[in-house]
Amino acid sequence: MELFLPVLVGLLYAAGVYMILRRSFVKVILGLIFLGHAANLLIFTIGRLTKAAPPFVPSGTNILTEPYADPLPQALILTAIVIGFGVQAFAIVLFKRAYQTVGTDDLDKMKSTDEID
Repeated sequence: MELFLPVLVGLLYAAGVYMILRRSFVKVILGLIFLGHAANLLIFTIGRLTKAAPPFVPSGTNILTEPYADPLPQALILTAIVIGFGVQAFAIVLFKRAYQTVGTDDLDKMKSTDEID
């Protein structure tokens, strides 16, 4: 498990960068999705994978004792999921509008839509 997650993060980053560099707008959106998942998994992996107790301070004590699960990576991932979903929704709406206007999803053809009269 310790080797699997970093390899998976690397594969997701590689696939995301590869898809963003493609010419199709749909593949760019998929690349953004891959990069978002890779970033979330990276934060999750860096936050230490432990089978620990929730981070509650027991009654009668003033400090938190080991072992406990760190709640900060979980909060960061939750925030990143919401922001990533918003970016993906915006990109999908942008793609739909661009496709309705231009009639293609090829980014190179979208650059050459201005006609010189």
